[in-house]
Amino acid sequence: MEPLAFACETLEGGQSRLAEIRSFSPSALVIAGWTGRDAAAISHHIEELAALGVPRPSRVPLYYRVAAQLLTQSPTIEVLGEDSSGEVEPVLFVCDGQCWLTVGSDHTDRKVEAYSVAVSKQLCAKPLAAAAWRWDDVAGHQDAIELRSRIYERGRWVDYQRGTLAEIRPLAELRDGFETDSVEGLVMTCGTLPAVPDESGSGVRPATQMELELRDPVLGRRIVQRYSVRTLPMVA
Repeated sequence: MEPLAFACETLEGGQSRLAEIRSFSPSALVIAGWTGRDAAAISHHIEELAALGVPRPSRVPLYYRVAAQLLTQSPTIEVLGEDSSGEVEPVLFVCDGQCWLTVGSDHTDRKVEAYSVAVSKQLCAKPLAAAAWRWDDVAGHQDAIELRSRIYERGRWVDYQRGTLAEIRPLAELRDGFETDSVEGLVMTCGTLPAVPDESGSGVRPATQMELELRDPVLGRRIVQRYSVRTLPMVA
């Protein structure tokens, strides 16, 4: 895989500074699932996916290991068939001993998910934004950070997910809960929010384009990433 690159924002003496991570080669990609802080919210998401035939988790939170090569900053991903969809997630990664926060999508094959969540997560690329914030600069007000996604549906952009990180377990707690010999190079997606139902009541659903957003109202900044989905035909 090609190394990832990020435009990184840090605070120095109360002033914002921009730096670059020109080359980051992740050593491990972990998808933390069932990470809701509220038991009722976890139950809602489990039931939402259970309606699609997805098995219930063995424990919460649950850490899925997937290939780091799935990470991409490309504006387009390719998927097989019509049964995949994305979900916005805060993403932590560790580079040169520092922890950074960005936003990404755990794009997943929902049909295969009914057979195995772990297998489904291995089948799709994982879009990632090209900007990041130093974790130490936002850790103290993480619950105020807003997480949002929109999808392009029936010719217009509509809200697909929206909430704050207060709905997800503390991110450092999730990071530290994963047992590993070294966190250097670790990338962890940290959970998501329930989907906003459409007019027919459908929640989780596919879309040809998706927009991911992480907004920090305390420091007045945001990270936005859009990607499109190219569907490949199923043949036999």
